[in-house]
Amino acid sequence: MPQQTVVAGDHLGAGLGLKAEHLDDILALAGSSMGGATSIGDDLWFEVHTENYFVAGGPRLRYLRAVRQHYDLSFHGVGGSLGSDHQSMPAHIKQVRALIDEFQPALVSEHAVWSRSGGQYFADLMPLPRTHDALQSLIDGIDCYQSGIGRSILIENPSNYLDFTSEMDEPEFLVEAARRTGCGLLIDINNLYISSKNTGIDAFAYLSQIPAELVGELHIAGHDSDPELGQSLLIDSHAAAVDLSVWALLEQALDLFGHRPVLVERDANIPPFAELLSERQTAQRYLDQVQVKN
Repeated sequence: MPQQTVVAGDHLGAGLGLKAEHLDDILALAGSSMGGATSIGDDLWFEVHTENYFVAGGPRLRYLRAVRQHYDLSFHGVGGSLGSDHQSMPAHIKQVRALIDEFQPALVSEHAVWSRSGGQYFADLMPLPRTHDALQSLIDGIDCYQSGIGRSILIENPSNYLDFTSEMDEPEFLVEAARRTGCGLLIDINNLYISSKNTGIDAFAYLSQIPAELVGELHIAGHDSDPELGQSLLIDSHAAAVDLSVWALLEQALDLFGHRPVLVERDANIPPFAELLSERQTAQRYLDQVQVKN
């Protein structure tokens, strides 16, 4: 069993996903913070989807370099397909490694899902069957990824829309993968809330099965109800403000795990930067409360 490594990023507070349309606001905020002129603090960070920067040059890399001068970054992969079809992974990892070497992100993460089969990429994050065979495939994918980039990663729990027969529950599945590879866990609180409503699992019991030392980051986001089925089927849209129930579940997670970097995600219906920053500040207040309790 690999020795468990300490996950980097414990100095980070609440972060936001980096959006190109907010670049001017982000850099202006960085300028205003010099000399302590802002209450945002130096623990703000930004996450990027790594595959969006698989380019040789151009404006995307230029603005990422500008942001990196002032803020820590997290690289969050969406195309690794850790759970299946690993033949094309080395070429993918080579591009991830090049970005890591240049930008030195504080955190690197991927999804504990499958996205490829038979050489075909499906552009989706599909949950794995929680079988021993699927677990071994996920472990093989994590080992390949970590070996290729030269550092440990965090793996994220998926959103589940259907319940299905499994050989183990999801916390056991993810914890075993982490224990056997030395990776950490990224617990997406919104994904967990959606899964609890769609499949009937107990979200707090789920969190209680996760050893705190494995958790390196938390995500929160907004979701939508299905247009036809309503609240009986929730969709992981990242297109709305964080729901009050997700905030409450985040508070429970922080009570269990302690201070962890928290990312506020928004990938559709992007509001003005000030609105997202306000939501980030709410997340930071939750983290500040953890510090006071400890």
